[in-house]
Amino acid sequence: MTKSIHIVGGGLAGSEAAWQIAQAGIQVILHEMRGVQGTDAHKTDGLAELVCSNSFRSDDPDNNAVGLIHQEMRALSSLIMREADAARVPAGSALAVDRDQFSQAVTAALANHPNVTIVRELIAGLPPADWDSVIIATGPLTAAPLAEAIRGLTGEDSLAFFDAIAPVIHFESVNQDIAWFQSRWDKGEGKDYLNCPMDKEQYEAFIDAMLAAEKTVFKEWEANTPYFDGCMPIEVMAERGRNTPRFGPMKPVGLTNPATGRRAWAVVQLRQDNALGTLWNMVGFQTKMKHAEQVRVLRMIPGLEQAEFAKLGGLHRNTFFNSPRLLDATLRLKAMPAVRFAGQITGCEGYVESAAVGLMAARFAIAERQGREPVPPPATTALGAILAHITGGADASTFQPMNVNFGLFPPLSPPPTSKDQRKPGLVARARADLAGWMAAAS
Repeated sequence: MTKSIHIVGGGLAGSEAAWQIAQAGIQVILHEMRGVQGTDAHKTDGLAELVCSNSFRSDDPDNNAVGLIHQEMRALSSLIMREADAARVPAGSALAVDRDQFSQAVTAALANHPNVTIVRELIAGLPPADWDSVIIATGPLTAAPLAEAIRGLTGEDSLAFFDAIAPVIHFESVNQDIAWFQSRWDKGEGKDYLNCPMDKEQYEAFIDAMLAAEKTVFKEWEANTPYFDGCMPIEVMAERGRNTPRFGPMKPVGLTNPATGRRAWAVVQLRQDNALGTLWNMVGFQTKMKHAEQVRVLRMIPGLEQAEFAKLGGLHRNTFFNSPRLLDATLRLKAMPAVRFAGQITGCEGYVESAAVGLMAARFAIAERQGREPVPPPATTALGAILAHITGGADASTFQPMNVNFGLFPPLSPPPTSKDQRKPGLVARARADLAGWMAAAS
């Protein structure tokens, strides 16, 4: 009988990897420590739990690299994308999900699959020698014993960055005499976001209060840990410049306040967080303010004066390692080739990117198990672009977490004659090259 492939970690990457392997007719054992030992960020023991935002970001495959990777994963029968589509909630041109429905569906799909065995246990060190094919997808919250074992094997110090969580608000507590429904530029359904306007005086007072608020105190060993720009706390943005939030998550462009007929000085947007529409999260409002301070300061926002919080923001330390130095082109650990890595621990950033790397790690493991040579997707595809970046395209001496973006794609040859032709050219090439890679692998 064919030996099982082992997966350590039941987040998005591990869940996607397990599905891909099981669908290929290979037995997979998924080891997940939650249920035995929790983390500082997770609230449940469900697989693929979304810890921070409920958004998979842009779902536009023609103009955004994230939307393109969505499309590529759907073409490869991704479980994560299937259940995200099923759990979708309104979010303009973005793909946002009911996080509970999503996690429950992923958990059920894997628990009910005849080729999947879920084992709730902590893997406290390197995999046993008789596990001849392993994917470690423990994510940025890897348990300390395993992280130490990896460090000992590779001789590399772990790298780390801070990741922050945005507050979630009960919809009924929002003052809709002040807040209004509208998506920027009326994209999507046009009413997928709830907007809380600020005039200049209100904005300045809010920035002052946020900067003065009591913040989470870091431990000594955390003092020099950087932030990942994609999840930077709102008050850290303000520290970099008082108007930085106003040109970031609080930008008022594309929105007209129906009460005034004009654009506000700044806007705080809320996005639906569950299918019932009873919970809404604060877009881009990750924060390290202490909980009592969050309540006080965030209630200064017009429309949120009586806000009731289902979940307050928080901050946790994420771990990743130097993938360009440690992994080969098919995500194998050079020092221990029976082991592959997937997900955020590899230095990709974002829900979709994590799941995508899990999908690729699984396909490489499947090929090996079936006696075929694993072939990475072309670097001209969204999947191949993020893979190439984390396995060698990035400078190992300055490696930092990265989202998929068109800047990772090889330039078009010949170059387009105008800037407007660049994205359509990259997308068309990606689709053609993915189709060729899939055909060759079938």
